[in-house]
Amino acid sequence: MPLIDTANAFIELFAQPVRAMDSGSLAGLTFAAKDNIEVEGRITGNGNPVWRGAHGPAAAHAPVVARLLAEGAVLAGKTHMDEFAYSLMGTNAHYGTPLNSAAPDRIPGGSSSGSASAVGAGLVDFALGTDTGGSVRLPASFNGIFGMRPSHGAIDMSGVVPLGPGFDTLGWFARDARTLARVGRTLGIAGGSGFSAAWLPSDIWTGVDPALAALLRPMAERVAARFGKTTTDPLPIVGPEERSEVYRFWQGYDAWKVLGGWVEAHDAELGPDIASRFAAARSVSDETFARVDTTRREIARTMDAALADGLVMIIPTAPGPAPRRDSSREIFEIYRQQALGLLSIAGHASLPQISIPAGKMDGGPVGLSVIGRRGSDGVLLELVEGL
Repeated sequence: MPLIDTANAFIELFAQPVRAMDSGSLAGLTFAAKDNIEVEGRITGNGNPVWRGAHGPAAAHAPVVARLLAEGAVLAGKTHMDEFAYSLMGTNAHYGTPLNSAAPDRIPGGSSSGSASAVGAGLVDFALGTDTGGSVRLPASFNGIFGMRPSHGAIDMSGVVPLGPGFDTLGWFARDARTLARVGRTLGIAGGSGFSAAWLPSDIWTGVDPALAALLRPMAERVAARFGKTTTDPLPIVGPEERSEVYRFWQGYDAWKVLGGWVEAHDAELGPDIASRFAAARSVSDETFARVDTTRREIARTMDAALADGLVMIIPTAPGPAPRRDSSREIFEIYRQQALGLLSIAGHASLPQISIPAGKMDGGPVGLSVIGRRGSDGVLLELVEGL
């Protein structure tokens, strides 16, 4: 039976799915790839029709796609995304908004919107996305599925259109922890030394909506109970507003360095949110970048030290459920800034993070996250698989 896209998840659903092997560690599983990941013979559209029109078909698969195909997975198609991966909401002015099957009146989150939507709707077993500021973790929370952001540099980013290389990672979604871990092992994510204690930072848990904290706390404590010790020390870094600001300036500077020339040269038609984001990125001075880079390096150094003794941090993935689809741009932007206060912790310090479905609040899914030290990706996957 041909696959029918019931969720507006795909920009290109292949008439003939791509397969390379009938056996392997992922044999029998289907997957999708975000439209900034190269697939041989297909145009990489990057969420923007001008970009799509200016580029020809990819000459080869991105290494991550080739690896999955070589292990028996079958590629169903390429999924919608926010323009240039430069958003967290999943609303594309050109291609529409994929369905959040778990909460149809709410947005799916982005920028890996179509990949999360395809997994959430049961159209594929897993899907590839990219995560710069939270573009796998946030959609995972919104759609009630699992989402993995690996340590920065853990997965080969060749054949993936960059947004901000200093933050860009390649992650994936699944509906169950076993599939999430199978994909990780196939991509070379191995286990290692385990965790010795749980860390529920008091400033995080008291800083979110009390109703969200109350909903997530029992599951957080169940995870923490797997370890002999729990600490509630506050984060030893700057607060959420400054973390968000540092991210926006650092990543904006990086994004303009990578994409600004192309945007200007092609007079790319951009949705209003993305246009304003690139305008802000263009205005980040060298002096501002130097200032926020100093703070980012301090965050990374401090978090490395805090997690070095085997702590696993347990926090809400997002400030709450996804905003409703008919929310104003202002509401989306306020939510985005609040979310970055949480999501940028792992981003600034290049840490692995997994969002786990943890229930519903006001009818929308919410996720609980576990975060480990750099390079602990395999142990983190084993932890989640064992829950």
